[in-house]
Amino acid sequence: MHIDDAKNRKEMILLIREEYQATHQVFFLFDDCRLALGTNSAGLAEELRRYFGAFCHDGGHTAPDIEITAHEAPPPSFSRAFIPRSPDPGKRKIKEEYLDVPGGRVVRKRLTGMVFFFGGADNTAIGPCLANTNQVVNFINNRFISWKLKQGCLLGHAAAVSIAGAGLGLAGFSGMGKSTLALHLMSRGATFVSNDRLLVRLIGGALSMCGVAKLPRINPGTALNNPDLMQVIPRAEREDFARLAPESLWDLEHKYDVPVDACFGRDRFQLLAAMEALLILNWQRNGQPLVISEVDLAERTDLLPAFMKSTGLFHLGKEGEPEPLDPGPEAYADLLGNCRVFEATGGVDFDKAADACLTILSSRQSPGR
Repeated sequence: MHIDDAKNRKEMILLIREEYQATHQVFFLFDDCRLALGTNSAGLAEELRRYFGAFCHDGGHTAPDIEITAHEAPPPSFSRAFIPRSPDPGKRKIKEEYLDVPGGRVVRKRLTGMVFFFGGADNTAIGPCLANTNQVVNFINNRFISWKLKQGCLLGHAAAVSIAGAGLGLAGFSGMGKSTLALHLMSRGATFVSNDRLLVRLIGGALSMCGVAKLPRINPGTALNNPDLMQVIPRAEREDFARLAPESLWDLEHKYDVPVDACFGRDRFQLLAAMEALLILNWQRNGQPLVISEVDLAERTDLLPAFMKSTGLFHLGKEGEPEPLDPGPEAYADLLGNCRVFEATGGVDFDKAADACLTILSSRQSPGR
């Protein structure tokens, strides 16, 4: 395949689709977004149906909002030089590089060789897809996120749950345990909304939040301290982890996907809810009592970075043009001023934090400003 013969993104995608024809189809419904995926790999199609579970549907007769093809094939080679993406703060390794082309962008993963083409309603991934299903999953979710951002949402770095349609966002600085707290709330009857990304916008004077269909990923400490999650860890590994000191479990690099329906029951993963409140975790493992305080983000701007999230390489503006700079702290503070915001300080205590979260959701008071 001579990908350099193509003049733009659409021609590149056409070359790939002609050589590696998609013979298997999977359809997804994320909130009000219909997404269709075609692939030449039966194994990949089955893995995606398993992963996304209840978000799969039969396709119906309505045209999809987003089309993606994923091709199990050798990655194409390029004569043009890619631009390395700078590592995230605190990281040193360059994982991604990109190339802007007419009508869109090409992103290449250095470690796996996976290549992604996007910029319009149709998009393509090519490379060892089945060995890197997680990257195909992320690409699907990134296309949905980009679609929502163009509707006027802001992107937040947060987990979220809801009870009877009332939603609570859970943000926190790195390693604070927002997913762990969300799963504790699931054991108390909450519905899962999102694991790590939250799309928020103001509709009719009230905040609406939409999650992303990505399964929560947990470490062994989270699983072993929640009976509903025991099945996530294979028995042999569970016994090995049980021999470790409790404080050691939280530092392990092992991660496990949590199949929400299998662990908690059907219909416990729903992407849309009214955003009643946001809890920002700013606690430490120091044995001190947990303190939950209501805060005003207009005064506590130091907490805003815990929720703010860059749109990254996988979001472009209209017609495939580069997106303007990410919204600043003022935009986030203004939007979140439409819900109550709380800060958790002191010592880490998931049980007491879950109690506080349930109290916050049950009160459902207006922000009062």
